[in-house]
Amino acid sequence: MPGPTATATAAPPEALALAERYRAGGGDPDVYGIQVEDGPEGVPRVVIRTRNADRGDAIFRRQNTSVTTHLVAKEGASFEKGYLIDVFGPDGLLIHRMDARP
Repeated sequence: MPGPTATATAAPPEALALAERYRAGGGDPDVYGIQVEDGPEGVPRVVIRTRNADRGDAIFRRQNTSVTTHLVAKEGASFEKGYLIDVFGPDGLLIHRMDARP
């Protein structure tokens, strides 16, 4: 799957605001940036920045589920074609990547 293996630790203002809305709705307090970008073939790419460097699968699943649920229910996102998700840790390094296309 294409995509960077590192990113800047500072999230853009829109990503900070989206993460704030997510946390205000009960989302993971470690998530400080969320972006939804155009991915390949019209499939959205969700980029999460987290303060939690834990690479554990349970944490990733919880973040993945809670972020995507928030995006659909509260932000009007559509994952009809699936989505790609990248999670970057506090040092800007990729800690999880998943292709959730059908």
